[in-house]
Amino acid sequence: MLSNKSIALLVSFLLVFTIQSWSQDQYMEPSQELIDLVDGARNPSVSFSPDRSTMLLMDVPSFPSIAEFAQAELRLAGIRINPNTNGPSRPGYVTGLTLRDMQRNRDREVRGLPDNPVITNVTWSPDGEYIAFLLNQPDKLELWLVNVSRARASKLVVGAVNNTYYGSPFSWTRDSRSLLVQFVPEGRGDVPQRSMVPTGPVIQENIGETRPARTFQDLLQDSHDETLFDYYFTSQLKEVTVRGRTKVLGEPAIFRSVSLSPDGNFILVNKTERPYSYQVPAFRFPQNITVWNRDGEMVLDFAQLPLADRVPIAFSATTEGPRSISWRNDAPATIAWVEALDGGDPSVDVPMRDRVLSLSAPFDGEPVHHMDLEYRLSGIQWSEDGFALVSEFWRADRHLRTWKINPDSPQGEPQLVIDRSTEDRYNDPGSPEMRRSSFGTWVLNTVDDGSALLMTGIGSTPEGNRPFLSRFDIETGESEELWRSTSPYYERVVSLLSDDGSRFITRRESVDIQPNFFIRDLGSDELTQITHFEHPTPDLKDVHKEFIQYEREDGVRLSATLYLPPGYDKETDGKLPILVWAYPREFRSADAAGQVADSPYRFANLSHWGPHFALTLGFAVVENATMPVVGEGDKNPNDTFVEQLVMSADAVLSELERRGVGDRNRAAIGGHSYGAFMTANILAHSRLFRAGIARSGAFNRTLTPFGFQAEPRNFWDASEIYLGMSPFMHADGIKDPILFIHGAEDNNSGTFPMQSERMYAAVSGLGGNARLVMLPEESHGYRARESVLHMLWEQSEWLTRFVINEELARTD
Repeated sequence: MLSNKSIALLVSFLLVFTIQSWSQDQYMEPSQELIDLVDGARNPSVSFSPDRSTMLLMDVPSFPSIAEFAQAELRLAGIRINPNTNGPSRPGYVTGLTLRDMQRNRDREVRGLPDNPVITNVTWSPDGEYIAFLLNQPDKLELWLVNVSRARASKLVVGAVNNTYYGSPFSWTRDSRSLLVQFVPEGRGDVPQRSMVPTGPVIQENIGETRPARTFQDLLQDSHDETLFDYYFTSQLKEVTVRGRTKVLGEPAIFRSVSLSPDGNFILVNKTERPYSYQVPAFRFPQNITVWNRDGEMVLDFAQLPLADRVPIAFSATTEGPRSISWRNDAPATIAWVEALDGGDPSVDVPMRDRVLSLSAPFDGEPVHHMDLEYRLSGIQWSEDGFALVSEFWRADRHLRTWKINPDSPQGEPQLVIDRSTEDRYNDPGSPEMRRSSFGTWVLNTVDDGSALLMTGIGSTPEGNRPFLSRFDIETGESEELWRSTSPYYERVVSLLSDDGSRFITRRESVDIQPNFFIRDLGSDELTQITHFEHPTPDLKDVHKEFIQYEREDGVRLSATLYLPPGYDKETDGKLPILVWAYPREFRSADAAGQVADSPYRFANLSHWGPHFALTLGFAVVENATMPVVGEGDKNPNDTFVEQLVMSADAVLSELERRGVGDRNRAAIGGHSYGAFMTANILAHSRLFRAGIARSGAFNRTLTPFGFQAEPRNFWDASEIYLGMSPFMHADGIKDPILFIHGAEDNNSGTFPMQSERMYAAVSGLGGNARLVMLPEESHGYRARESVLHMLWEQSEWLTRFVINEELARTD
């Protein structure tokens, strides 16, 4: 039970805070070493053509300026858009394209691009002859096309593409001769203006309905927001040929998704319709799902789904009615979907929870019932060998099962193929490889006349991850290893080059060798390097990196990656100050929590985002220190959340002390998001660390009352858990300095900027040592160059002041 003191603090701090005022006149910059880390050249991102004969290298720019981020932005129904372009706000992009012939190892830079292009949504055509992309202009998004054989890009059609909704605004037809594209409707008029005079109050009402919701952000606020949502999200669907000819399809609408049938004769259309909601984002709005012919005429009114604002918050809860609606990839035109048998409520006691169904063109018969599932459907993978794999999953116990069914013979009994816990990494058989079907869709890459699958996985072992390629016998469930990564390298399969698995592309790296792409031929045992990317941080290439394993007090095995500064010598330099960086995760068993989830052979890639900055200050840096929170049997992991965090933190400090490389009396703890929540909790409930860095966290769980992270209970069902886990309620226990950094425009669910503001006010109001840094224009992650550099400066200064120099003596 909470003490009277804690209850009094809860009541008082829920009132409005007056936060200590201070100003920062300009962005600060850290040491030149860290500036170079941020500004260093970036390796290109890579994509392969469907037949894997051509590699596309896309130039990745350095960090954008804060000026780019200070652009117009609208926040509507959980989506942030740029009203000038009718596209997403602050998208990631590339700035150049190069085509590499994989056989000849010859590069051709794509010509025809304007100066300083901003390129998004890069998509190969199914036959690999073209690449479509959006060119982001200041006032619109243009659809461009690359002719691969000529290595030349050009604008395909006049008109502004509408890319406001989730997903891509265009998709290729199966024959690669045209695209289905969503455009801004012509003549849609001026932007609706808000009246300066209110017409009445904003009213919401609920009469006896249960409508729980997680803590969503950027929701619609009033009727004007609804009008703006209609204005910006409404599109006109058109078919555009590769020669630029257009055909209008249907009427303007708000399209959630548009999907062409495998035979190319039908279009599955999912539209968003009113009534909207001020409590849930757009993906919960009503849906109208229909099937059109290629002329945009409706041939099937499939389903009208209501506003999904009554979905239980429990894990494995879902909506009523059809969901996961898509085409069968192995059939000409068959819609497959699933429906809940328990009303979508996991608390309902029923023998079966989901039903898998399908309906084939011409869509005038009864749906085919394929199978019922005891758990929730997690996916269907189709093959061209007369079967499909149907997977079901139950979140509460992490139980996953995969069944083999014959979709053309629904009377047959499903065959259990895989039955495992998703927490058990060591016995994970991997994921099936896919290949192109005769329709150009993705289907299972079977071998041995359809009796086996080619599987790839990360290959977790007690010694670390060793990725693999294997042959999985569907009938026996036995795996035959065809290839596995071997020390001192970490190498994983990127894509198969042959359907029998004898040739494939890999990405290979080691601790001191930059990742690059290779072609591996199992028949001749040849390994051919196809990229030669250079070390991204040559000045820090002599950093020592080591994968360590150790044990905490209750016997749970833990692991982490240890970095030591270049040139460090234990004998002459002695014990270093320590920075531990971590992110807690929940488990249902101690054995699973102790399994190794990393590799000792991963490249020592030093990033601005993690804890590596502290190496330039002479720290021993511990990255990805495992902080498992275990709840076995009837216990929930969060029942002993704080105790397990402190136990894990103590264990990693003891391990560095044992190794003689770290001084546990000069240690700091840090993390981002849930890692920030962890940091504040450890400081509130222990004196293990001299300082903490908490970025973009949530600290008061009463502000996320309908669940958070992996907590399935609401505040009223588990108030003691919510209050006990909230460092805000224990701010008087934070005796060591804590630095709060938060994006001022954070839209991540649960981590409102006010979380850091209120937490800072609590610590400072109680006389603690705290600093609050709100980064303008930034969301949950920080992307502007000025913001990133200032973050590094703040973190460096904090550790220097309170760990290295011990500026303020500890107070008990």
